[in-house]
Amino acid sequence: MNGGVERLTALTAGQQIVFGGNRLTTVPDDLAAAFVDGDRLLVVDATGDLLHVPAAAHDAATAAVDSAVGAFRTLGGCDDDQLTAFFYRLAELLADDEVTAQVQQANDEDLKGARAAGRSTTRLELTASMRADMIEGLQAWRDAPMRRDATLQQIDHGTWSLEARQAPLGVVGFVFEGRPNVVADATGVLRTGNTVAMRIGADALGTATALFEHAVDPALAAAGLPHGCISLVRSPARAAGWALFDDRRLALAVARGSGTAVSQLGAVARQAGTPVSLHGTGGAWIVAAGSADPVRLHAAVVNSLDRKVCNTLNVCCLPRDRPDLVDVFLDALDEAATRRDTAARLHVDESSQEAIPVGRFERVVTITRADGAREEPAASTIHRRELGREWEWEHSPEVSVVIVEDVDEAVGLCNAYSPRFIVSLVSEDAAEHERFYAAVDAPFVGDGFTRWVDGQYALSTPELGLSNWQAGRLLARGGVLSGSSVHTVRYRAAIHDADLRR
Repeated sequence: MNGGVERLTALTAGQQIVFGGNRLTTVPDDLAAAFVDGDRLLVVDATGDLLHVPAAAHDAATAAVDSAVGAFRTLGGCDDDQLTAFFYRLAELLADDEVTAQVQQANDEDLKGARAAGRSTTRLELTASMRADMIEGLQAWRDAPMRRDATLQQIDHGTWSLEARQAPLGVVGFVFEGRPNVVADATGVLRTGNTVAMRIGADALGTATALFEHAVDPALAAAGLPHGCISLVRSPARAAGWALFDDRRLALAVARGSGTAVSQLGAVARQAGTPVSLHGTGGAWIVAAGSADPVRLHAAVVNSLDRKVCNTLNVCCLPRDRPDLVDVFLDALDEAATRRDTAARLHVDESSQEAIPVGRFERVVTITRADGAREEPAASTIHRRELGREWEWEHSPEVSVVIVEDVDEAVGLCNAYSPRFIVSLVSEDAAEHERFYAAVDAPFVGDGFTRWVDGQYALSTPELGLSNWQAGRLLARGGVLSGSSVHTVRYRAAIHDADLRR
């Protein structure tokens, strides 16, 4: 006999909640006090996390999805030339100094608020180079030859034929960190006929709102496209992201940001039955072989530490039989810091301490972090398991180093502790490169600097995010998710013999 279903209107401190089928968790005091009639409670089956979604956050997410769903229903009546016109106009507006000045004003306010809260602003600031990259990406979508119903395969059976044709997927839910450029990147799903409801980190909501008001919405209108094709969740609450991913109308949920937050969002979407594409923990590894060219290693390290993003060098493995490469690595680390007019922070695997000059452990340097400058040792030791930690540095380059017996040991460490994301081998041995590629468990493998891993830089296509293999390999898809990746396949038959039968 089925029990009655009632609506949750309140929570009680200590109240037991069932999750995972046979486990219990209890409602903490602060959650019970904050929860009011109209709010929602999401329970993450994998962890037992209790996620409080206030009514306002839920309503903001629902409104964005409503707009995207409505737009998707009418987008099929628009032609591909209108999509081209949208990207043309959006790039044109972002190139307009008067438009950008209004967006820049909002960005300045966001930066001020983030700094006052002691949060990182390295990816939040709308710089001239970021603006140029946004325009370049939009122009790439403008000029892309792809069409929504492109024929992927044709099979002729004589008396009948079959076409496999690309088709839009639907509404994409997209949650990302406070990076203004991702607003432009996310519009790429429109090229393949999808619509998107996006939620940006609270620190950049003002910038995103200005981008919509002065660029995105006017470009949609100019192209004659439905208003909600690109919609923004207008809420600063993290709970709005949970509410967005809990909406069963999404065809795909895409999340990028910090590893823990992204994993939690992914769990919410999976419980709702929505496919997910997660782009969380980053950090690249560089492995130096015994045959490594010092000049090449130096360049790889310096050029992989120019700024902190997901493809920045995080761990370097150096061979024990080449102590000269330790000096090369340290010189490169210091040069990367000098180029940023700061000092570097080094984390040394505890088994490798003797390979690093003792003076580096004794020296105190000024490290610039999100909440201000700190006096810290230039080097300190870490436990082996911390090789898996991504250093989220603000201005001062921060990296781990470990001394290994050979490339095989480095591969073992990488497969065990890294997010299985980006790895480069610096070696003069071609056969060693082939063995390395076969053994290392990562989607992005190179032989020099690590910052090449980027959709727009490597593939000339703006990306929605980069996937690691931390949770396993991807099915029939590369690690770069782009607007062109978001589609499904339909099949269309043409019967040439009216009496065809089986």
